[in-house]
Amino acid sequence: MDRFLIRNPKPQARDEKGPAVKKKGSMGQATLFSLKRVVVLEDIKRWKCILELPSQTKENLMEALSQLKKKIPSEEVIRTTKIGEAVEGLQTHSDSEVSELAKEVYSQWETFLRENRCKPTIEVRSDATTEKLRSNARRMLCEALEKEVGDSLAECIEREVFHQSSRLINVHYRRTVRTLVFALKHKPEMRSQVKDGHLPVNQLVQTHKK
Repeated sequence: MDRFLIRNPKPQARDEKGPAVKKKGSMGQATLFSLKRVVVLEDIKRWKCILELPSQTKENLMEALSQLKKKIPSEEVIRTTKIGEAVEGLQTHSDSEVSELAKEVYSQWETFLRENRCKPTIEVRSDATTEKLRSNARRMLCEALEKEVGDSLAECIEREVFHQSSRLINVHYRRTVRTLVFALKHKPEMRSQVKDGHLPVNQLVQTHKK
């Protein structure tokens, strides 16, 4: 019977100025991690590293602050990670756009926490094994940078590697760390550029990502 049927195409929305166009679907459903009160501690600590790193680019500062504006950490997280101090410190930044955005983030947190002190947040943490492996990676990066263990630059690099590896200790994470350690040890010019801020951490990791 199919050969006797006439199948008409489905009607499409038409643009006033042009031919038929397909209607865009509605935005996807929000995920758990996209909710304001769901806080991934790793992200908070990574953004703090970015905000506190000397000679950080304006682009990176604005991106980190924009991401922080989408979140409302608990009072405990703000206090223990010291992310509040990092944001507060940027309120007097020499660049007006950075300082204004920092003020917005800080004010938003302050207002929300004052009005919702008893509401819980969902915090996502890494397990002990993962933290141990990451700690070893930071130690190796400190040695490659010729810095003392616990240096903030090495921490920032490791957190960026973890972020670009989809927050997983996988083969890409391990290979990228090894590649960075080798490059920083044997390329003094690049090491110097990283240490003085001329080579941003996110670009460093991206170019050595495996």
